This record gives sequence, structure tokens and C-alpha cells, in this order.
Amino acid sequence: MKAIDKLRANFPILFQEVNDEPLIYLDNAATTQKPKQVLEVLNQYYQQDNANVHRGVHTLGERATTAYEASREKVRQFINAHSTKEILFTRGTTTSLNWVARSFGDQFVEDGDEIVISYMEHHSNIVPWQQIAKRKGAILKYIELTDEGELDMQDARQKITPKTKIVSLTHSSNVLGVTNPIKELAQLAHEVGAIMVADGAQAVPHMPVDVQELDVDFYAFSGHKMCGPTGIGVLYGKQSWLEKIEPIEFGGEMIDFVYDQESTWAELPYKFEAGTPNIAGAIGLGAAIDYLTALDMSQIHAYEQAIVEYVLPKLQAIEGVTVYGPSTTANHTAVLSFNIDGVHPHDVATAMDMQGVAVRAGHHCAQPLLRYLDVSATARASFYFYNTLEEVDKFIDAVIATKEFFSHGII
Repeated sequence: MKAIDKLRANFPILFQEVNDEPLIYLDNAATTQKPKQVLEVLNQYYQQDNANVHRGVHTLGERATTAYEASREKVRQFINAHSTKEILFTRGTTTSLNWVARSFGDQFVEDGDEIVISYMEHHSNIVPWQQIAKRKGAILKYIELTDEGELDMQDARQKITPKTKIVSLTHSSNVLGVTNPIKELAQLAHEVGAIMVADGAQAVPHMPVDVQELDVDFYAFSGHKMCGPTGIGVLYGKQSWLEKIEPIEFGGEMIDFVYDQESTWAELPYKFEAGTPNIAGAIGLGAAIDYLTALDMSQIHAYEQAIVEYVLPKLQAIEGVTVYGPSTTANHTAVLSFNIDGVHPHDVATAMDMQGVAVRAGHHCAQPLLRYLDVSATARASFYFYNTLEEVDKFIDAVIATKEFFSHGII
């Protein structure tokens, strides 16, 4: 990967002060910063190519369509999908998972079927399945976790049964920093005739992902967590499934022909993309993929693992700090959730913000997990490839200073 100082120069937002302290941005699991290369592409689209896609034969329309569909091909290559027909643009991971729940769920889930998720899921991979289970009379089952916060694979093998219709799990947890064995889980699901859905929001930005190797049926992720714009996401689906299921949004663009009383649908992937899409967002996502590809996802993953190996022992060594998730770095992403004894996580985040360190505090859209952990909230620091080891040291110093302040009133 490029020298870190040269790389950081692409992110002008990082060079500012917050509360008279240099900003250290450690809320990357919520959203990542955008490099100048992405911002410039967005600006160029709106200043030079702004037009609707697929509908016009004029020059701007053709340029916009070419750029939009080029981004779809970039996504295909990035996750190694078989065809661009398998790449659907959505508003984000939440929309993608809702599409699967409503389309596949409404068509194929029946009374008494089982849907299997886990206690480490984000709300966007819980609530849609709750709603389908209610509407269809299905049973929602949760895979337990180990003492280390990893998925209990023995329990997974017991929970996934011939009654299972859907298995939907996060690829990497946004709280525990653990990566799940999606390929093995897909095999378990397919052995009983179920589909495998993966929430890749915390995986795609941080490691190489090959959907064909994983053998998932559906895979969802968001652009804004991988240096792209907000409001754009992707749903990958195996072509065989996308041809079978029905769209859940209807209107312009997704039709083949509209008769007085019925309509037929366009071919894939347009069958699912009703109305004017987020054209700029898709083009911006393509630019983000170009940026990440140039850095090399394997090197990004290796760099983040080096950060984890550096920061995790330091955080664990602070007396009175509890770190959630695996205690070793072997299966730990650069997401670290923690609490300081006797200090509310929101107070921790506020105190750290006063020192220029931006961390998250709350339930992280994972209330079932926090109940499972028997805590109401945690603080969370999440690192990305533009964070430095010097920032890690300042983060550790800020945690210690915060602890001392609430113990002795000095920061």
C-alpha cells in the first residue's frame, strides 16, 4: 500500500481540528471518509454529464448511462460475480436485505418454515426477517455465540435444519469485530435446501470478497462504508434466484411492457431498479472501487490486521476497560467495542471528542447482541486504512485520560 502520509493527503477532511485538537476519526464502521478522487468524479458528473440513464439518445444521456453501467461492471469484478445481471443497485445494505426478505420471503417462505440468524446481527439483518416471520407464520431462530463472541458453529449446525428456508448472517460484525465462516455456513444452508444471505457491509470495505467462492445466494453491502457516497448500495443475487423472484418496487424503467391491466418486467438487472436510480451515487461507488482496487484489498486487510495486533493488547491492558469480542487478533477486524467501568459510553465518547478522537457510543443498531452481552451500550473505535499507528497511540492515551477524568476529575 502507498505510504500512509501520501494516502492520507487524498482525504482533506482528516486535516482539521476538533475542539482545538487534531481530528482522529475512528468511526469508520458507521461511515468512511471519501477521497478526493471520488469527490472529483461526483463533481464531474453533475457539472458535465448530468442526465437520466437508459432513456435518452442524446450525448449527455449516453455518457451518463455509460458511466452508470461501467460502475455496475466494476462492482461485478470487485466481488467476482458471474454477470452484471447479478448486480442490483439499491440505497444501501438495509434496502438490499429488505428486498430479499420481501421478494424471496413473500414467494417462498411458508407457515412453519424457519429463518436462521444470529445474536450478532445488525438490526437491518433482524427486523426484515421478523416481519416476514410474522406475515408468513415462520419461526425466527438465533445462533448462539461463544464466550469469545464468535459464532457457535456447533449451535449453527443444530439450528439449521430441513425446516430452514433462509440463513442470513453478517460476514463481519459491526460490534464484535469478528468475521464469520460464510462459505461453511452457505454449505450448511444448501445441504438442507435453504438459501444463504450475507450482510457484507463490514466486510467488503476491508477484505477481498469473492461471492462465487463463498457460494452465497444473496450478498448485500453499502457504498458509504467503502469510501463511496451515501445512498448507494448493492445487492448481489445469483441469477437463477433473481430470475425466479418478483420485484417489490414498481414503476418506470423496470418494465418491459405495460398493458391496461397487467405488466411484464424488464430483463435483469433492470427488473428490480424502478424509477430514476441514484446515478451519481453509483458512479461515485465505481470511483471508490477504482480507488480501493488501486490500493489492493489484500494489502488493506493486512494493514488493518496490523493495526488490530497493535491496538487490541494495549486496550486490553488498561485496568477497568472491558473489550468485547475475540480476545486474540486471529479472527478480529479493526472494530473494537469497549466500556470503561463506571462510565457511560456516551460520556466516554464525549470526553474523547473533547480530545479530538471521534468514536461511536450506543447500541450500534444491535440491541439483541447488547442484551446478549448484558450491557446497555458500548463505545466503539473502528479503524480504516488511513488511520495511523500514531493515531492508535493517541486513542489509547485518550481512553486512559477519559478513565482518569471520571475517576479523579482531571483530563
